[in-house]
Order: sequence, then C-alpha cells, then structure tokens
Amino acid sequence: MANYRDLAYHGYSIWLFTRSDLKTIIGPTTAFGIFNGLAASAYGLHSPHVHTSTILKRVPMVTFWVWINLLPHAIDNQLSQKAISEDAYNKPWRTLPSKRMTPKQASALRLPLFTFALLSSWNFGGVRQCIVLACLARWYNHMGGGDINAIVRNFINSVGYICFTSGSLEAILGNIRLPDQSLPWFLVLGMVVFSTVQTQDFSDSIGDSVRGRKTLPLQIGDRRARILTATLMIFWSCFCTWFWGHRGLVGGYCSR
Repeated sequence: MANYRDLAYHGYSIWLFTRSDLKTIIGPTTAFGIFNGLAASAYGLHSPHVHTSTILKRVPMVTFWVWINLLPHAIDNQLSQKAISEDAYNKPWRTLPSKRMTPKQASALRLPLFTFALLSSWNFGGVRQCIVLACLARWYNHMGGGDINAIVRNFINSVGYICFTSGSLEAILGNIRLPDQSLPWFLVLGMVVFSTVQTQDFSDSIGDSVRGRKTLPLQIGDRRARILTATLMIFWSCFCTWFWGHRGLVGGYCSR
C-alpha cells in the first residue's frame, strides 16, 4: 500500500508540471489531431487509419504523444531559480515551488523523458516535430528566448504550437507525412498564435515582473495589450473566414 501511495504521489507530481497546459496545449492540439483526422479524406490525405473507428481508437495514443512531447520541456522550463520564484507567485501548486520534488530530481528526468518522447514519435509519428520542439525549448529556456522580448517569446510559442498540431495530426493518421499543400493552413494557425498568445501572460504579470521577463503586457501596458489582443482576435475571426471561404473547401485547396 505504501508503494502504491508513493507511486501515486510521484505520478501526480509529474502531472503537475503540465497541469496548466491542459487547456492551452494538451486539449486543443489533441482535439486538432482528432477532428482533422476525421476529416482527412476531404483534405486529400489517404491513410489506412482514416476511418472513424480507427481514429477513435488512436485518441489515447495521440493524447499521450502530445503530453510526452510537452513534459520534458515543461520540466526544463520550470527548473531555474527564476522560474521557481515566478511560480511561487503565479502557480504555487506546481511541483517545485510546492517542494514535492527537488530541482535536482526534476532535472534528472529530462533526458530520459525526451528520449522516450523521441522513441514514441518515431513509432507513432511526429518525429520531426519532436526534434524541432527540443530546439525551441533550448532557445526558450536556456538562450533567453522566453524572456528577451514579446516578439521572440511569441514566435517560439507559435512555432511550438504548429509542431504540436501538425504532430498530433501525423500521429493520428498513422505516421504519414503531411503534404506540402497544408503549409498555408499551419502558417495561418501559427500567425494567430503569434499575435494572440499573450493572453496567457495577463494573469502571470506579477510573477513575470519578478522574473524580469518582458511580456507584451509588461512592455506596452496591460490595457494596451488587452485592446490590441481583442482587436487581433476580431481580425483573425474575419480573416480566417475569408481565407477558407475564398479558397472554397479546405480540402479542395489542400488536395490540389
């Protein structure tokens, strides 16, 4: 019984590294893969896995792909003393500020988890995305990309989001490579994320200020950032409607 409690304790501690990403990354990008996998034939994508029953059976696998590719980089992002101090203000329930694990213990998990993510991606699909995510995490966490200014920070986040969405779609379709014609679609998604991802920074402003991170709300002011973000959301709602309407069906465009 004690071993079971220890396992549950440590399992929950690992989950806490990614808990705040459930609604921003894990849920949306998994859903992207599922729903677009169901519509794959309309996009001109052909795979033996493009059947409703097969795709639904692969949902747990795709969810796992997103989570295991996120986990080592989430741990890496939360390891530094600056990150722990920031989380003490913004997210005190996280694993390190709540002292459920030491930074040394968490650091020891990174390489094994990334190796497991790479092997999983080799098997399920999305190996290119897995490698790009590792490069982005290095830039973001160790080369100042997440702190230097809002433009670089938003760019890294947007490319990462493209990796998660395209990777989840590849994985649910059975490790097939997406056609080059899908690139404009993912670029639009990336631009939407690049210009609006600062929405997650509004609630974290106190911790970001303590850390010295230059987010958009801290650089131009909270009110201006909110007005700009709301304006961009209205713009993208109109643009995306025009973009796909202008090209007819998405599938018609991608299958050309």
